Amino acid sequence: MITFKNVSKQYDDGTTAVKQINLEIHEGEFFVLIGPSGCGKTTTLKMINRLHEVTDGDLYIKDKRVVDHNIHHLRWNIGYVLQQIALFPHMTIAENIAVVPEMKGWKKQKIKARVDELLTLVGLDPKQYRNRKPSELSGGQQQRIGVARALAADPPIILMDEPFSALDPLSREQLQQDILALKEKIKKTFVFVTHDISEAMTLGDRICLMKDGGIVQVGTPEEFIQQPKNEFVQSFIGNQGSMLVETLERFVKESDQSELSEAGVQLKSSATVMEAMNLLQEHDAVAVYKGSKQIGVVTRKNLLAFLSAKTKEGGTL
Repeated sequence: MITFKNVSKQYDDGTTAVKQINLEIHEGEFFVLIGPSGCGKTTTLKMINRLHEVTDGDLYIKDKRVVDHNIHHLRWNIGYVLQQIALFPHMTIAENIAVVPEMKGWKKQKIKARVDELLTLVGLDPKQYRNRKPSELSGGQQQRIGVARALAADPPIILMDEPFSALDPLSREQLQQDILALKEKIKKTFVFVTHDISEAMTLGDRICLMKDGGIVQVGTPEEFIQQPKNEFVQSFIGNQGSMLVETLERFVKESDQSELSEAGVQLKSSATVMEAMNLLQEHDAVAVYKGSKQIGVVTRKNLLAFLSAKTKEGGTL
């Protein structure tokens, strides 16, 4: 779907932000770019929609180089959600969502239906929110509108640049839940930048860890835990690795079990958190059994809360 072939990015001052990276992002996957500040992850993301131009090498979407696309058509077909939500303050929520469909010449009735569909998809009642202004919404609600706007013209690719990092912990956790649910419903190709390892581990089908403009390791969360390439990877994962191989019995004891729910998928209490995480890519909840007795449940919500708490206990990554 998206292919980097020996791609580099050098700025006019001589700084090399990205150094000859080779990368394949598959159609329909949730791909996470992560790494310390200044590692090149955001530059890599922005080369996809040509907010930064490639200096050397070739970057393809499907079989066509991005530089051969009309830049406006390219961006119309790539949704973009960033940390600074950048909604137009003088426009209503409906008008904000409708920007790209209007540019593409959609009919008014089709736009209205799409706006209502997307507001419902991101958990906001169209009747209540479509005529409000951005200033009337909370930060979390505004970010939901940012996601809806990125999806408005039904683009095949969604880029998300640290979209939740400015939010309070509760709003961030809820939006992570929303994105997990959303990615199962809409089957787009997501490229997501974050500095939060628990967020990467929970959301990503695959993760690309970068350092000093280069790629250190690409793989599934499980591969990062079980086969870290070097000490840098082990250090960056931190205590996430040890927590993900903990048993579900310990998880149940230490996590919030106040919202027990029915779960058709079952695991033994001796199974690991990582095994439950893998099942949560396709199921809403996993029941945990000790013998014949259910002792708890793993959901996306309590897994995210658990990993977030353990990251804070272990310090900032």
